[in-house]
Amino acid sequence: MQMAKKTEATIESLSKELHLSASTISRVLGGKAEKYRISKKTAELVLETANKLNYAPNQLARSLRLKKTNTIGLMIPDISNPFFAKIASFIEREARERGYSVIVSDSEEKTEIEKSSLKVLTSRMIDGIIISPVGESAEHLIEENVRNIPIVTIDRFFPELKLPFVGTDNFKGALEAVNYLIQNGHKRIAFVQGIKSTSVNQERLRGYVEALKSNGIPYNKNLVSGENFGEENGYVAMKLLLNMNARPTAVFAASNLISLGVLRALKEENISVPDDISIVAFDDQFYSSFLATPMTTVAQPVKEIATIAFRLLMDSIELDAESNEPKKILLPTRLITRSSVKRIS
Repeated sequence: MQMAKKTEATIESLSKELHLSASTISRVLGGKAEKYRISKKTAELVLETANKLNYAPNQLARSLRLKKTNTIGLMIPDISNPFFAKIASFIEREARERGYSVIVSDSEEKTEIEKSSLKVLTSRMIDGIIISPVGESAEHLIEENVRNIPIVTIDRFFPELKLPFVGTDNFKGALEAVNYLIQNGHKRIAFVQGIKSTSVNQERLRGYVEALKSNGIPYNKNLVSGENFGEENGYVAMKLLLNMNARPTAVFAASNLISLGVLRALKEENISVPDDISIVAFDDQFYSSFLATPMTTVAQPVKEIATIAFRLLMDSIELDAESNEPKKILLPTRLITRSSVKRIS
């Protein structure tokens, strides 16, 4: 005897079963019961019945109909950097709670990878992109293939790019850090920088220079070294700085990974922190307080950056929010003082 083919539950069949309109069923299943003021009792009944009848929406058909996939792209420069890893974790958490999936792409600080990854993301019908751009050029971000997709930039930005941005006040953070070193008697302060073309590096350098200037300390270009935000860069830059006739008494590292490279170079030379050289690093990490000498850091509000960026993207996607003047949100940093800075006369 041939068994009858099992009929799959649809929104229409659920509507007939429950004597509710198809729009009500659709709104409950789409997680919008509260938005449309559908009672909790009705919502629970719809979900219970849908579960009992094994309702499974055709996601492909739904995506094509609504032109929406509930998927966003996240492009970051270096997933191995704890700062960006935490950003990705918080954005994934926010997305999950909102019913979205996240495709993460690591550009490895290379513009060509960023360009090709953008093409891949846009070909997958994603609903929007959160990106921390590499920092060399903004042209590919405003090309036709991404122009109609909502984009929010984080951490790094281009002044000419008219897109929403969320980041920290790198200038004030650097200014406070270097002022703290100066208040502790340091005048010969080195700055180990990251990628020169990025907005974050330029702002941190500007804060460093302003702190020196406002305290009457001449800027010495020989005390500025480095070319990227990695650990190896910190190591090489510190080795070069230690080769100077007059060594710096303090170092301001432009990233957490740079500071680890600085520490490795100092350890190899048997130079003590803070007895011989003091250090302040931009960006606080969980390990900062567990180092042999707990490090003074400039803390960034990572969770807030991720949360605000995601919600700005959701406004663009779900509410079609547009503005002639895209939001630029700068969040304050916080100086956390530990044992890596010594007061000198």
